[in-house]
This record gives sequence, structure tokens and C-alpha cells, in this order.
Amino acid sequence: MNIALSLFKLFGSLALFLFGMTMMSENLQKVAGDKLRSFLAMMTSNAFKRILTGLTITACIQSSAATTLMVVSFVNAGLLSLAQSIGVIMGANIGTTVSAWLFSLVGFRGGIATVAVPLIAVGFILTMFKSKKRKSIGSMIMGFAIMFLGLSMVQSSVDPAILEKTKELINGWSVYGFWSVLLCVLIGTVITILLQSSAATMALTLMMCNNGLNFELGAALVLGENIGTTLTANIAASVANISARRAAAGHAFFNLFGVLWVLILYHPFLWVVSKVIMAVGLDNPLSGSASSFSILCSIAMVHTLFNVSNTAILVGFTNRIVKFVTRLLPGKPEDEGYRLQYIQGGPLSTAELSLEQAKGEILHFEQICREQYNYAVECLNTTDPDKFDELYHKLEHYEQITDKIEFEIAKYLNDVSEWDLSEESARRIQAMFKVISELESIGDSGFNFGRILQRRNIHGAAFDEVMLAKLNNMMQLIFTGFDAMEENLKLGYDSITNIANAQDVEQQINEYRNSLKEEHLLNLENNSYSYLTGVYYMDLINECEHVGDFMINISEAIIEIK
Repeated sequence: MNIALSLFKLFGSLALFLFGMTMMSENLQKVAGDKLRSFLAMMTSNAFKRILTGLTITACIQSSAATTLMVVSFVNAGLLSLAQSIGVIMGANIGTTVSAWLFSLVGFRGGIATVAVPLIAVGFILTMFKSKKRKSIGSMIMGFAIMFLGLSMVQSSVDPAILEKTKELINGWSVYGFWSVLLCVLIGTVITILLQSSAATMALTLMMCNNGLNFELGAALVLGENIGTTLTANIAASVANISARRAAAGHAFFNLFGVLWVLILYHPFLWVVSKVIMAVGLDNPLSGSASSFSILCSIAMVHTLFNVSNTAILVGFTNRIVKFVTRLLPGKPEDEGYRLQYIQGGPLSTAELSLEQAKGEILHFEQICREQYNYAVECLNTTDPDKFDELYHKLEHYEQITDKIEFEIAKYLNDVSEWDLSEESARRIQAMFKVISELESIGDSGFNFGRILQRRNIHGAAFDEVMLAKLNNMMQLIFTGFDAMEENLKLGYDSITNIANAQDVEQQINEYRNSLKEEHLLNLENNSYSYLTGVYYMDLINECEHVGDFMINISEAIIEIK
């Protein structure tokens, strides 16, 4: 009964610790707001900056998992390349060692719980303010205090007799030599996978080391934690695109490789750790008579030296890691995502040349949108549920691509706009901003088209042959609009004389929409089809009319440059 009660107390204390860490991390991200994401997206121009970015963010939010998940989401959105993401993840692994030092230096001091309680009161008072930022700061302070309160409770929740038996059991494995090290690596991996937090496993490891666990076995537990922590990112990436899955795989490769070479050089590695610890005036952790504080600091040093040295070894092989994970997860051609075709690197030597590059990329953007609507037509006409699901995901994928293209071109145009521009070039840039915004809206409408059809399928509604024929006619008008828009984009402001072609198509789309709307009202009166079917039918017609509006806006933006 005592054992069961002790286990419940331990799990409850761990839950409190994890809750505090999550609360602190989430609210710090709220306080930082978009600045944190902007920092992550911008500071990736070279290997050093990538590592520094990952280190800084993880040291602040105290969660390498949160940083890695953020990186995976950025790769999934196309805002970071695979090589950039691997560099940031390397830095995140170094940043997560800060928590081990915090726990070692202050986490097992008797007064930490006494300090934590007043901090909770301070944080609670801040949460009572109307300001969202102050509320978030208050919650962050409370999370920090709860994390250390939970750590203190973890230490006190375990029955000393049980802790002593556990310590003796693990220390007893030392008779098996190196097999005991491998067993501890496995245990550290499993515990981290179960808790979904390397910080929580680190806290448990430090608690056992504080109570006499053999240093060599404690270090092996730390190695296992570095393997187990990669699972979170891989779970998150399992539903993302191929690039995000590769980023998560790169994280796993980084940690697995590090654990492998450290195990091969295990005793020399621990000897180096002991020399570093002794150099700062602490006891030799390998002596068997070191103080608990020396052991705690030595465990934190193992974690730090592992990640720093592993990064130093692998940072020069980032491109090879990219090639390895690409071969490991080859993916399908459509999974590769979009890559800019004309904009390579920064702006060219003159604004005019740079804007020609941007024009080429915008024309490619238009072609991507056209491809999406080819899938939309297939989605409309298919009766195979599996084929529909495949096409629906393609529409969703293309919508994500259009978001990325808009971001990349806008970023490029922002760089160009910082130069001394002629009045004409300034107008061109403003027009291009409007064009890419409208193209992105066309991409959104393409996905909306698929979502309307998905809702129709979920509710068991179906279009008859007449309705399908009229929807296909409307889509043909959309493609005529694409032709006119592409023609005007190719001509550009210096050759275009009028946009009658685009205006004619827009007028045809509007007139056809009005005609179908009147006809729809009559059909409802005559019960030609159900009301729900009619709703989805008109939603698609209206979505097409919106696309026509976006298209005419693009042609107007081009001719207005003059």
C-alpha cells in the first residue's frame, strides 16, 4: 500500500512539474509573440546563427521539444529549409542543457520550495491585470515557480526506503560492466518516451544521483534521455509534409549518432567530464567519494558536453545529413513542396533586374494556381471516395504552397524596396504586392472549393448531371480568366494597353452567376433538388465569382502602374 501511495505521489509531483514547465514555456512564447517566430525565421543565414538561434530560444522557453516542434512547423510551411532546420535543432539541443544546470545548482536546495510559493502569489497578482501581456508574464512566473515546486515534491514524494532500494538495484548492475551502461541508456530512453519530456527524466536522474546513484550509470541515463526526446518531434511530423518529417528524422539522427560515439568512447568521455569538474574546484565524480553536489554538476556537464561536442562534430556535415535523411525518406515528387524558380538568393545589382526576377516568379505563381484548379475540376467530377480524398489533400497542399510563395516573394520585394527606387519601380513593387496577395486569395478559394465539396459528401448530398454541367461551365470561365490574367502578366505594364480581355471574362462570370442564382431559386420552388444540395451548389458558384474578382484585380493592378 505504501509503495502504491508513493508511486501516486511521484506521478502527481511529475505532473505538477511538467504542468509548470509547459505553463512557463507557453506563456513566454505569448509574451514574445511574433518576435520569437520572426527571430527563428530570420536568424538562419549561416550555421553559427542557426545554432545560436536554437540555443537562445530553447534556453528561454526551457523546452527543446517546443523549439523542435516550432522548427518542424516552419519546415512544414516552407519557411525554413531542411538544412536550416537541422542547424536550429542542433542549437536547441545545447539550449536544453540549461535546465539541467538550473536543477543541479538550485533545484535540490532546501529553500527552493519556500521561494516558489511567494512567486506563485506574485504571478497570480499579475494575472489579475487587464493587460494580456501582464497576464502572460504572471502565468509565466507561476509556471516557473510551479515547475520548481513540482521538482521539490518529486524529491520528497518518494519513500526514502524505496529510493534506497532503487539506487541499490541500479548500482548493483555495475557488476555487468558495459551491459549495465547500455541497460541504463535503454531505461532513460523509455522513461523519456513515456513522460514526453527529457527535462522530467533529467530531474528524476538528478534526484537519484543526489541520493547516491553511481555517476557512470547516471550519465548513461542522460544519454538515453537524448534518444527519447526525439520522439515528440517525430510524432508531430508524422502528419506533416515530407520536409518536416525529414527535419524530425535529422533530429533523431543527430542524437543517435552522438549517443553511439559517446558509448564507444564512454570512459574517455567521462574522464574528460571529470577533469572539467575538477578544474572548477569540485570533487572527482569517478572517485566514488564525491559530494552529491559534485555529482549533480557532473551529470549536467555530461549533458552539456555531449550536445556541444556532438554539434561541433556534425555541424560541418549538415549537407550530408540532409542527403542522408532525404534518401531515408525519399517521398513522392508532389511531396517535395514548392521551390522558387527565379528568385535565387537576395536581390540583384539593380532594382530593375530584381523586379524582372520577381515578375518571372509571379508568372510561375500563376501557373501553380492554375494547376490547383485542374485538381479542383477533378475533385468536382470524381465519384470515387478514395480519389476524392487524394485530390482534396492536393488542394490543401497547393493552398499551403501559395501561402509560402506569397511570403517568399513579399520578403524579396521588401528587400528591393529598401533601395533608392525610381517612381516607376516603386509603383511596380506596390502593384506586385497586390498581385501576389490576390494570387494567394485565388489559392485560398481553390482549397475552399474542395472544402465545400467535402462538406457536401459528409452530408450525403449529390449534384445531378445538369448541376455538374453548369459547374463545369463556370470552371471553364475561370480557366478563360486564367488565360487573360496570364496574358496581361506576361505583357506587363510597359506593353499592356487595356485589360478588356480580363474585364470581359469577369463580366461573363458575374452574368453567369446571376443567371444560375435566379435559376436556383426557381428550382428550390419546384423541389428540383434538396435545399442542402442547393446550398453547396450556390456556395461553389459564389466561390467561382470571388475568383473572378481576384483575377480582375490583378489585371487592374498591372495597368494602374502607368
